[in-house]
Amino acid sequence: QVQLVESGGGLVQAGGSLRLSCACATSGRTSTRYVIGWFRQAPGKEREFVSFITWSGRSVGYGDSVKGRFTISRDNPKNTVYLQMNSLKPEDTAIYYCAADPRDSTSPAEYQYWGQGTQVTVSS
Repeated sequence: QVQLVESGGGLVQAGGSLRLSCACATSGRTSTRYVIGWFRQAPGKEREFVSFITWSGRSVGYGDSVKGRFTISRDNPKNTVYLQMNSLKPEDTAIYYCAADPRDSTSPAEYQYWGQGTQVTVSS
C-alpha cells in the first residue's frame, strides 16, 4: 500500500510560480521502487498527464502543454516528489494529483495509487 498526500496548491496570477509536493508513505514490507506521476483534471475535462519521474530520478517525462515550464524532482530520503511550476497560465488551472506505480507511464489508468489532489488556480 502507498499513501500519497499532495500539498502546495493555491491561487496565483498568470506568469507566477508554485511548487507542489507529493509526500509518499508505504505500509507493510515493500522494496518496490515506485514511479511517481503528476496528473491534473480541470472541470469537465479528462484527467491529463503532466509529468512522471522514476525512482532513481534518471528518467522523467512531461506532457506537451507543460514542457519547458514545469520541472519534476524527487528527494527519496524525504519520500517526497516535487513539481515546480513556472510561467503559469490560466489554462493550468486544475486539481493536481500525484500517483504511484512500479512502472512509468503517461496513462492515468496505469497508476495504482492516488492522492486526494490539490487545487491550483491561475488568474489572468
